[in-house]
Amino acid sequence: MQQPTLHTILSPRMLDIYDVRQSIFVIIDVFRATSTIATALYNGAKKVIPVDQVDQCIELGKKLNAITAGERDGKIIPGLQYGNSPAEYPRNFIEGQTLVLTTTNGTKLLHMALQAGADDVITGSFPNLSAVANYLIEQKKPVFLGCSAWKDRFNLEDTLFAGAVIHAVKSHFTIHCDSSLMAEQMYLQHKDDMHGFARLTTHWHRLSQYGLEKDLEYCVTPDGAPILPRYVDGALIPHSKTV
Repeated sequence: MQQPTLHTILSPRMLDIYDVRQSIFVIIDVFRATSTIATALYNGAKKVIPVDQVDQCIELGKKLNAITAGERDGKIIPGLQYGNSPAEYPRNFIEGQTLVLTTTNGTKLLHMALQAGADDVITGSFPNLSAVANYLIEQKKPVFLGCSAWKDRFNLEDTLFAGAVIHAVKSHFTIHCDSSLMAEQMYLQHKDDMHGFARLTTHWHRLSQYGLEKDLEYCVTPDGAPILPRYVDGALIPHSKTV
């Protein structure tokens, strides 16, 4: 039996090059949207509703009596209650709540993937690395690892995570994709000091100005929030609730 294929898309700008229909699309936004989504759901959030517009976030929050959160360029958006930091969503705050979230890069790519016809959309980051890898192996479907990048520009941390996933699942997939090969080589080169490597990234320098170093270290630490967020009926919910 032929193995399914796996490709890595290094920037949302490159999405239209690929046919993502009948595939699993993994949204990757390590700093920090997909790390925050996994953390909120792992800590008991009922669901996370990702939106790409601020006014829609505010409107939905009022309608659903939900927590509204989001950032642009690393800062909390005026009119929203909370930011895009995993540390803001401990269990004693988020359990049983609905979170409506908008971010600079990650939520935008999620909606782009849906519009492009992706069959199954999940979110991935280091805090839920093993959950993502296990799900991809179990499903036996073509996979696209979608890096949210930074305003369409390539970034290292999303590619590093793609490489970690590839290293974990590659024996189950056919991979003839130079961006995937590059991502895995990057991961292998830096896997023993991911915190040190992450500190070199432009995104780290940008966000560390706001005192977010501990946040960023958490975002490159594997399996702190071992859960699989899956997009179902307009919201991200833990995969275990969909089966």
